[in-house]
Amino acid sequence: MFHSDRMWSCHWKWKPSSLLFLFALCLVYAPLSVAVSLRNQKVILPQSLDSYQVSVAKSVSIPELRAFTLCFEATKIGKEDSEWIAFSYSGASFPQLLSFGKTKSGYFLSFFGSKCLLNSALPVKDKEDIFTESFEQLCIVWSSSLGSVGVNFKRNYGTVSCNSTISKVIPGNGKLLLGSNQHDIGSLKGDIYNFRLWNFTMSSKILSNLSCSVKGNVVDWQNDFWNIPTLALKAESNLSCGSYLIPLPAAELASCADLGTLCQDGIIYRISIVIQNILPHPEVKVQSKVAEWLNSTFQNWNYTVYVVNISFHLSTGEDKIKVRRSVVTDQRLVILALLVYNATNNPTLEGRTIQQKLLRNNESLDEGLRLHTVNVRQLGICHSNEEPKGYKWPSIQPSEYRMPCPGKQGFSASRTCYKDSVNTSVAYWGPPDISNCSREANEAANQILNLTSDGQTLSSANITSIVEQVKRIVNKEENIDITLGSTLMNIFSNILTSPDSDLLESSSEALKTIDELAFKIDLQSTTHVNITTRNLALGVSSVSPETNEISNFSIGLPSNNESYFQMDFKSGQMDPLASVILPPNLLENLSEEDSVLVKRAQFTFFNKTGLFQDVGTKKVTLVSYVMACRIGNITIQDLKDPVQIKIKHTRTQAVAHPICAFWDLNKNEGSGFWNTSGCDAHKDSDANETICLCNHLTHFGVLMDLQGTASQLDAKNTKILTFITYIGCGISAIFSAATLLTYVAFEKLRRDYPSKILMNLSTALLFLNLVFLLDGWITSFHVDGLCTAIAALLHFFLLATFTWMGLEAIHMYIALVKVFNTYIRRYILKFCIVGWGVPVLVVSIVLASRKQNEVYGKDSYGKEQGDEFCWIQDPVVFYVTCAGYFGLMFFLNVAMFIVVMVQICGRNGKRSSRTLREEVLRNLRSVVSLTFLLGMTWGFAFFAWGPLNVPFMYLFSIFNSLQGLFIFIFHCAMKENVQKQWRRHLCCGRFRLADNSDWSKTATNIIKKSSDNLGKSLSSSSIGSNSTYLTSKSKSSSTTYFKRNSHTDNASMDKSSSKLTHADGEQTSIIPVHQVIDKVKGYCNAHSDNFYKNIIMSDTFSHSTKF
Repeated sequence: MFHSDRMWSCHWKWKPSSLLFLFALCLVYAPLSVAVSLRNQKVILPQSLDSYQVSVAKSVSIPELRAFTLCFEATKIGKEDSEWIAFSYSGASFPQLLSFGKTKSGYFLSFFGSKCLLNSALPVKDKEDIFTESFEQLCIVWSSSLGSVGVNFKRNYGTVSCNSTISKVIPGNGKLLLGSNQHDIGSLKGDIYNFRLWNFTMSSKILSNLSCSVKGNVVDWQNDFWNIPTLALKAESNLSCGSYLIPLPAAELASCADLGTLCQDGIIYRISIVIQNILPHPEVKVQSKVAEWLNSTFQNWNYTVYVVNISFHLSTGEDKIKVRRSVVTDQRLVILALLVYNATNNPTLEGRTIQQKLLRNNESLDEGLRLHTVNVRQLGICHSNEEPKGYKWPSIQPSEYRMPCPGKQGFSASRTCYKDSVNTSVAYWGPPDISNCSREANEAANQILNLTSDGQTLSSANITSIVEQVKRIVNKEENIDITLGSTLMNIFSNILTSPDSDLLESSSEALKTIDELAFKIDLQSTTHVNITTRNLALGVSSVSPETNEISNFSIGLPSNNESYFQMDFKSGQMDPLASVILPPNLLENLSEEDSVLVKRAQFTFFNKTGLFQDVGTKKVTLVSYVMACRIGNITIQDLKDPVQIKIKHTRTQAVAHPICAFWDLNKNEGSGFWNTSGCDAHKDSDANETICLCNHLTHFGVLMDLQGTASQLDAKNTKILTFITYIGCGISAIFSAATLLTYVAFEKLRRDYPSKILMNLSTALLFLNLVFLLDGWITSFHVDGLCTAIAALLHFFLLATFTWMGLEAIHMYIALVKVFNTYIRRYILKFCIVGWGVPVLVVSIVLASRKQNEVYGKDSYGKEQGDEFCWIQDPVVFYVTCAGYFGLMFFLNVAMFIVVMVQICGRNGKRSSRTLREEVLRNLRSVVSLTFLLGMTWGFAFFAWGPLNVPFMYLFSIFNSLQGLFIFIFHCAMKENVQKQWRRHLCCGRFRLADNSDWSKTATNIIKKSSDNLGKSLSSSSIGSNSTYLTSKSKSSSTTYFKRNSHTDNASMDKSSSKLTHADGEQTSIIPVHQVIDKVKGYCNAHSDNFYKNIIMSDTFSHSTKF
C-alpha cells in the first residue's frame, strides 16, 4: 500500500486591477503576520506596586463565587527560590480574598487570608519550581460545597482538602490583579498568558483537553476584559493560542499535527473518493496522479484549506456494490484524506461545497482514470443531544453555544463543544452551564431559608407548607447545581430542629424530596459532591460507565470546627459516625435498562432523626443515626453479598441484641415504618455502634432498639416457630372440628351443660384457627376492606375463645362449690349471651370509636418482618382488649384450677382402695386435663422475655397451637360415653357395641349408674341426661319429687331404657337438698371414679392457639 501525504495552501484569487488584492496576497505569502489580539501577547508581571498594575477592566463585573475554575500559563525567570504571588483578588472590606503563590512551606491558594497548601496535588518534587522559562498551563478548581481544591498541571489532576473553605462565598465586584497586591511578598518573576476564569467547576477530563476556543465566562484573555499598560505587553510568536496565519510549507507534511494550533482550532473534513482505473495504469502511477490531482484541486480556492493524510486502499466488496464497472478488467481504489479548513475570519464552508468542487474537477484526472464516488463528512463536531432534560443542544462545531432557558424568559444557558487534544477528529460536549436558569429558584430558596433560620418558630402547618414549596422547586428543576442544592439542604436542616411531633405530618414528603434532590444534583463538572449542614449531610458520587465502580462512603466529625461533618468516598476514616461499604458485585445482575440509569450513588446522613417516626408500633425505638444509600433512581435488592452499614449509636445501647432495619416508605399508606427484612446485625457490633448487613438498598439503613416484649428471635428460629404455628393450628382446627362433630352427631352426648359449653368453646377455637390460617393468604390480595374484615374476625374469635375458657371456670365453680344450692334459669342461654355477646360488643366498640384503618390493618412480624399479616395496629387496643382481657380470664382460670385440684385431691384422699402411685398418676392426669381445658398454657407468654425468650416461645407455640388436639384427647376421645357412642355407631364386627348393652344390667348395676348420674348432676349443677335414672330410682323407692319447668336445656330420657320422658323446654326433676345431702356424701366417697369421670373428664373449657 502506498501513502502519499501533501499539504497545499490555497490562496485568494488575484485580479490585476485591484491593489488591495495584491496586498492581501503578499500578506498570505509573508512568513509571519502578527495579530492584534491579546492571544498573541503575554503580560510581564510588575515587580513592585509602584510600577504599574495589570487588572481586570472596570467594565467587567466579577460575581459572587461559590465555585470557580481558573486557568493561566506562566513562566519564571531564574531559579531563585523566593516567595511570590501570581495573581490576587481583593475586596473593599477584605484585602486578601483570593490569591495563588508560593512561600517557604510550598505552593498555596489563599482564601480570606487562610492558606491552603497544594504541594500534594502538584506533580513536582520538593523545592522544584512548577514554572520554568517555557510557558506551562496551570488550572485550579474550587467548590464551596466540596471544600476541596483541584489542580491540573501537565495533564495530572490532584485534589487537596480545604475544610476551611466549605460553605464559603467569595464576594463579587472585587479587584483582580495579575501579580501581588501586598508589600511583604512580591509578584512572580516572569510572565503570564491566557488568564481565564469561570464561575463553575470543570472535570479533569475537560481540563486535560481544554482548547484555546473555550472562553472564560467571567474573565477571558481578550482586550475587552483587561486594563493592561502598553509597557506590560509583549508579543511573541510561540504562544499556544496565537492566531497567526500558517505559511505555505516548503516540504510536504506528514500529518495534521504538523499544522500546529490550526489542527486544534480548524474544521476537519473526511474525504472518501473511489477512483476507477480503466486502462489500467500501474498502481504506483495511479496513486501519484490522484494525489497530485487532489492537491491541485484546492489551489487558488476562495477557502483556505489544507489536504493532509492522503491514503490509498484497494476497493472492498462494499465498493463493488457502489461502483458499476463497464469494463470487467478495471481496477478501483479508495482514496481517504483529511481536509483542514482555517475558519478564522473566513466564511462558512459546507461539506457539499467541497464535494461539488471535486466533482467539477473530474476532467483534470489523468486519462484512463474516472471519478465515481465522492463523500465528504465533517469530523470533530458535537452531535445534538438533550442534557439535562429539557435542554436541547444542536450539532455544532467546537465552540460555545447559548440557548434560552426553557420556560424562563430573559435567562440563557450555555455549553461548550470541545475538540480532543489528542485525536482532533473527535469532539465532545462539556457540562452545560445552567446556573442562570436556576437564578429564579435560588431566589425562592433563599427566601424560604430566611423563614427557617435560627430563632424562627415553625408550627406543623408551617413545616408542611415549606416542604411543599421546596418540593415544587425540586420537581421544577431538571438539574440542580451545588449552590441551589446547598440552600435546599440547609432548609431541611433548619426544619429538623423542630419538635418531632411537628415533623410527623410532613416527614414522608420531606424524605421523598431529599431523595429526589440527591438524584438531581449536578455532577457534570465534578465526580463528587459534598453538602454538609448542621443536621444532615449529602454526598453524591458519579459512577464510571465503563467499570461501574462505585465509591464507598463514610462520614465523621471534622478534625477541626471548620465544618459540620467530614465526608470520605473511600471509607478511610478511622472512627466514622456512619459508613457504607458496597459489595464489588453490586451491579452485576442489573438489567440493560437499569444499567443505563446507573450514573451516580447517593448517600444521606441524618444527625437528627425526627423524620423517622413509626407511629404504628411502640415495640422498638431508634437509638442511632440514620444512614441512607441509593444507586441512581433504581431499586437494588436480593444481593448475594450484603451491603455493610456501620452506624454509631446516639446513646449507649442497653439491649443485648440490636436490630438492623430500614425505613420502608411503601408501608403504612406511604407514611413509612421500620422494616427488618433482609437486614441482620453483625456479631462484631458493640454498645457504641452496630454493623448491619443488608441484602438491598431500598432506602434508609438504620439501627433499632427493642422495648417491651418485641421478639429478638433470629431468622432461623422465626422460620421454625412459623412452621410449628401453622402446622399446629391446622391440626388443632381438624380435631376441634372432630370434637364438635362428635357432639353434634350424637344427641346423647350433649344433654348436659358441660357438653354444651365444650361445643361452644370448640366452635370458637375452630374458627379462630381457620381465620388465622386464612389471614396471610387474604392479606396478599392487598384489599384494605378484606384486611380489616379478617383482622376484626380474628380479634372476635380470639376474644370468644378467652371468654368461653372463663365460662368453663365459672361453670366448674358452680358445679363443685355451690353444688345444689344454686339454680340459674336459662343457664346455657345466659352463658351464650356472655360467651358470644361480650366479644361482639368489644369489637363493635373498637370499630366505632376509631377509624378502621387505624385499628386494623397490615403489619409484619418476625425478625425479618417479611410476611404481612392483618391484625390490630393500635397498641392501645391490643394491650387493653387482648392482653388485658386475656390476663383477666387467665387469673380467673388459675384460681379455679387451684379450687378444682383441691376438691379432687381432698375427695380422692378419703378413699384407701388405691395405692399412692395410682393416686399420684390420677391427680397428674387431672392436672394435665385441666391445664389444656382452662388454657393454662397461654401463661407461657408471660415468661417469654430476656434469656428465657426463645424456650418459652417454643413452649407457647407448641402447646397453644395444638390446644384443639389436647382437648379432643382428654375431653372427647378418653370419655367413656363418647367411646360407647363411637363403638355403637361407627364400629363393626366384634368392636361394635349393642344398642341395649348398657341397659341390660342387674339392679346392682342400675344402682351404680344412679350414683354415676348423681355425680354428673353435681358436675353440671342441674339434672343432665343421666339424671333420669336418679328420678326413676327415687320414684321406685316412693321418694317425693317435684318438677320445675323452664324453657331451655331440657334433659329427656332415653326411650329404650325407660318410659319416663320430659317435655321440651328445660323441664327437669330436682332432688330436694335436705333429702339428698346424705346420699351425696356417700356417693362422693364410695364412687370417686364416677366423680372423676364426670368432673375432670366432662366437656368444659378449652382454648389456645399460637399467633
